Amino acid sequence: MLKLSKLTDYATVVLSHMAKDNAATHAALEISEMTGIAQPTVSKVLKMLAKAGVLNSVRGAKGGYVLARSPEKITVASVISALEGPIALTECSHSHRSCEQASGCHIQGGWNLINQKIFNALESVTLADLILPVTTPREVTIPVTSLYR
Repeated sequence: MLKLSKLTDYATVVLSHMAKDNAATHAALEISEMTGIAQPTVSKVLKMLAKAGVLNSVRGAKGGYVLARSPEKITVASVISALEGPIALTECSHSHRSCEQASGCHIQGGWNLINQKIFNALESVTLADLILPVTTPREVTIPVTSLYR
């Protein structure tokens, strides 16, 4: 099973909160209070995202963090990469050096293709997409008489 770390999950929550008011400077305490994520965890996530260039830090009494780009330009792939490192399903998708089987592997290209497709899918979803309201499907009524035709 593919599974992202809890920190990556927290990062999406933190960024979604920030994206709702993307021009504002956000402090760790404020984000913690609004999201329910512990402040030390929020601080750690913010530092990681800033180091990766997803956020910019603002110094001073009214300092904190701001999005480095608009929510439409921050991709899920960039968020995952900031917290998890390069997106790679298998070791050979990222580096051939640590795989003892690389020289005789005949499916390496297949894994690279799969990895690229997943990366492209994650790159196509933005922070702006994540904060869109979830719409529930409209209720559809089907007349019972139409079921017997």
